[in-house]
Amino acid sequence: MNVQVGDLEHAHWPAVRRIFAQGIDSGISTFETSPPDWESWDRAHLQRPRLVARAGDVVVGWAALSPVSSRHVYRGVAEVSVYVDETHRGRGVGSLLLTRLVRESEREGIWTLQAGVFPENEASVALHRKGGFRVVGIRERMGKLWGRWRDILLLERRSPEDEPGGPPS
Repeated sequence: MNVQVGDLEHAHWPAVRRIFAQGIDSGISTFETSPPDWESWDRAHLQRPRLVARAGDVVVGWAALSPVSSRHVYRGVAEVSVYVDETHRGRGVGSLLLTRLVRESEREGIWTLQAGVFPENEASVALHRKGGFRVVGIRERMGKLWGRWRDILLLERRSPEDEPGGPPS
């Protein structure tokens, strides 16, 4: 399968929203219960990097970053979202997206990436570990999804300090 990764643009939104809805329907990807509209999603995510994976003209995955805080000290810390179309999971699409997201985030001055993952989402945990993330803790009873308390594994990836965009000394 030939998959290309490029910039996510507004025109990709219907496919991105569809893939996000698949993640919501899985019950193990997000606390969201319905996908947002474009304007809400756009406001909640950093402008760069935003990525889509395409097999030909078909969007088969996406990745983006959200700021963790508006405070200046956290300007280099972002939360990762990576979603892959259910028909393309297990084919390396997530790894392609995460690898490129890490590289581009460092160019944008991001020094820490974090991900909150439901523990039962073993594929996502494995993807992040393969991408250089480590589990830093379990956040117990972070929220309810469909009436059930859910824990979150907190994973993080820190850029090496000697790389451009790494944490200030």
